[in-house]
Amino acid sequence: MKIAVIGAGGVGGCFGAWLAQAGHDVQFLARGRHLAAMREAGLRIDSPGKPCVIERPDATDDPAQLVRADIVLVCTKLWDLADTAVQLRHAVGAGTAVVPLQNGVDAADTLGQSIPRENVAAGVAYISAVISEPGTVRQTGALATLRVGALHSAQQPVLQQFVQACTAAGFASDLAPDAQRMVWEKFIALNALSGVTALTRQTVGQVRGDSDLRAVHDASIGEAAALARLSGVALPDGFEAGLCARLDTFPADMRASMAHDLLAGRRLEAPWLCGAVVRRAAAIGLPVPVNATIWAALKPFVDGERP
Repeated sequence: MKIAVIGAGGVGGCFGAWLAQAGHDVQFLARGRHLAAMREAGLRIDSPGKPCVIERPDATDDPAQLVRADIVLVCTKLWDLADTAVQLRHAVGAGTAVVPLQNGVDAADTLGQSIPRENVAAGVAYISAVISEPGTVRQTGALATLRVGALHSAQQPVLQQFVQACTAAGFASDLAPDAQRMVWEKFIALNALSGVTALTRQTVGQVRGDSDLRAVHDASIGEAAALARLSGVALPDGFEAGLCARLDTFPADMRASMAHDLLAGRRLEAPWLCGAVVRRAAAIGLPVPVNATIWAALKPFVDGERP
């Protein structure tokens, strides 16, 4: 398959490299020192389960050099997404499926403002990986799953082919029967975990060991799930209880990436997580006091101010 990966960081670097290693025609849109190192010494994936080196990756920082692709994986940060949508136009043809892998529930709408909506599909990535140094992406943990979903029926064949390519490349992938539910399920879980660990600067172990903090986490899930259902998302019965219980399965020293970003003084995804819950809930008159409080407390830091 011809695959364009927009952003070669933790998500795009790992999945793109594994697909390239499996023989697919993968083109990366990258930039800066990371791109320079990729061109000089290749793209290295430091992974406990699937280490690899792509010695001569097809990589560019010029969107005009992108070629038409079957699949476009959009792996940039949320705040870059509107500009990215304009840049990736060269890679989009009549049968291309553009799969955003950002957190949140706004990506498809944002992309659809600049490229045809019938080309925009849905996707979620489950992986922990970062650029450890220019040219090298380090995966932490063994989880590596890429899920996709069709938002238009014509996308089904190319997405199914892509899932088969991912599986053959050695990582888990599936075509979700309900794309909106897939996106919202991850959003609800991540929003709660990122909000409470960033707000409190605490680890998962500290959150679940404190009944008050755990109640905040669980209430965030309840509010976002109510918003999803009122927005037409068919969440299953018992979804909230099951998601709350998952907190006990995470490593005790874990923090969500937004908490790490806050502690490091980096820009936050809060406007597209707890901020999105508040914005969408206000539009339909749904009270979400826990998410509103988390959003208000994190808002002063969204541009990268240090706590």
